[in-house]
Amino acid sequence: MALTLRILSLVTGLLVGASASAQTPAPPPSLTDAIKARYAAWNAPTEPFKIIGNVHYVGTNGLASYLITSPAGHVLVDTGLREANPQIKANIAKLGFQLADVKVLLNTHAHFDHTAGLADLKAETGAQMVAGEVDKPLLEGGYYPNNSDPRLRFEPVKVDRTVKTGDVVEIGPIRMTAISTPGHSPGCTSWSLNVKDGDATRSVLIFCSATVALNRLVGTPTHATIVDDYRKTFAWAKTVSPDVFLAPHPEMYGMAEKRALMGEGKPNPFVDKAAFGAYIAKLEAAFEDGLKKQQAETAKN
Repeated sequence: MALTLRILSLVTGLLVGASASAQTPAPPPSLTDAIKARYAAWNAPTEPFKIIGNVHYVGTNGLASYLITSPAGHVLVDTGLREANPQIKANIAKLGFQLADVKVLLNTHAHFDHTAGLADLKAETGAQMVAGEVDKPLLEGGYYPNNSDPRLRFEPVKVDRTVKTGDVVEIGPIRMTAISTPGHSPGCTSWSLNVKDGDATRSVLIFCSATVALNRLVGTPTHATIVDDYRKTFAWAKTVSPDVFLAPHPEMYGMAEKRALMGEGKPNPFVDKAAFGAYIAKLEAAFEDGLKKQQAETAKN
C-alpha cells in the first residue's frame, strides 16, 4: 500500500499541469499506469556531460549515474533501472570513454532504482563491485529491507568489497572516500573526492540520500535503528560543505537548471558551497514532519 500511494503521488505531480485546466477532473491513474509513467520519467534520455574535472554525468534524465575517469581506469557510481543500461553505455561512449575501462562499480544505496543494472554491467565489465557493508545482503539478495513487494526487487549482484566511513577506493589518481550515511537504506554510503578545476582543487560529494521515501520509521520500521540512523546522518551533514554536491536523483541538486547555466568562460554553476547545507535543512525538516505523521497514523491504529 505504501508503494502504491507513493507512486500515485509522484505520478499525480507529473500529471497535475495537464489536468488543471480541464472542466472535469481526470480520474486517478491505475496503479499500472502510474508505475509506467514513473518508469518512463526515470528512463527519459539525456545527453551526457562533464560536470567538473574528471566527473561526468552518464545517467538518464531521471536517475543519476556518474563516471569518474582516469588513465588507469574508471569508476561508475550507480545505475538506473535495468533497461537504462544501454543509455549508460552509449553515454559513456559519447564522452569518448570505453565501458571496458570501468574497473570499479560503486553503489550509494541498495534500492532498485539505483542498482537494477549493476549485475549486468558487472558481468560485462568484470569490474569490482563496492558498497556499504550493511547494504551487502540487500544487494546480493535483490530486495528492499522489510518489504516483500515484488516491484521493489532487482537482479542480485555479488559485492566484492564492503566499505564503511573512512575506507578509500583508489584507481590511479582517483581517490574516493566512503562515508556511512545510513537511514534511507541501512548501508547508505556517500562518496567524497577531490578534483582539479583549472588551478583550483574542488571537493565533490556524491550524497547517498536521506529522504523518507517508502521507509517505515515507526511501528514495524524498515530497519531497527532507522530513526537514529537518519539523525546521525543529518548531524554529520551539518559539519560539511562540499564545493560540489551531487546525488542519485538529479532533481535533488538542480542538475538540469545548473547544466543550463554552463558555458565557455562562465563560472561552473555546480560549484556552490551553500547548496548541500540548504538541501540538508529542507531534508531534515521533511524527515521530522514524516516521522510525526507516521507516529500519528500508528497512534490511530
